[in-house]
Amino acid sequence: MSVRLPELAVLVPGEPFPPLDQTWPDNSPAPGLLAIGGALDAPTLLAAYRHTVFPWFNADEPILWWSTNPRMVLHPDRLRLHRSLRKTIQRFRADARCQIHFNTAFDQVIAACAAMQRPGQNGTWIGPEMQAAYIQLHAAGHAHSVETWVDGQLVAGLYLVSIGQAVFGESMFTQVSDGSKIALAALVAFCRMHGLPLIDCQQNTEHLAFMGAQEMPRDDFAQHVQALTALPAPVWKFDPVYWNAILPTSTHPP
Repeated sequence: MSVRLPELAVLVPGEPFPPLDQTWPDNSPAPGLLAIGGALDAPTLLAAYRHTVFPWFNADEPILWWSTNPRMVLHPDRLRLHRSLRKTIQRFRADARCQIHFNTAFDQVIAACAAMQRPGQNGTWIGPEMQAAYIQLHAAGHAHSVETWVDGQLVAGLYLVSIGQAVFGESMFTQVSDGSKIALAALVAFCRMHGLPLIDCQQNTEHLAFMGAQEMPRDDFAQHVQALTALPAPVWKFDPVYWNAILPTSTHPP
């Protein structure tokens, strides 16, 4: 029996996104697909994230817009720090050669995420057009990088979108063991210190589930986003004291 799919909206630049109930369903060839076309620039990206929509397409495809259901979300107060990772972060925190920085190398982080080879993927969806759009969004103050530095070298990181107090994780990379997990833990520590209640992870993966992320119905997620985007944004700067939000202050293993 064939599946009757909602008509896929073909956007022109500046046109609003269609209602979320027009996304393709789970039993379709592309679950969560909402629209095609439009523009890939900072104003469109802001409108998309406010509408719980994100772009995801390969180099040989037109711009594709998605809103997955359910949505994978990490609540900062539910981060699962397993023993080995906790010890790794404690050693990182205690080592003067190791630092977390925000927004000092955004272009490098997104380029490294694009270059990261991932199991089961041929190439990257973070092409030059995508990188340019998020660099533009970074310049507008709504995209941020969380960076893991060792001995003055950028070794891991992630980038995200923020609107008000809504946080939307995008992609991460690492060149060292647990480097991206350290960056994610730093982001969680920042969110805890500033009372940011959730981090959008978009889709379910084993790695995110291992760290404590859970699925949330898209309608519930959309309500959270509507409320959070209306709140004042924090200052995106990391202070080492923020580690206290996730680590005991007196435990520094050798």
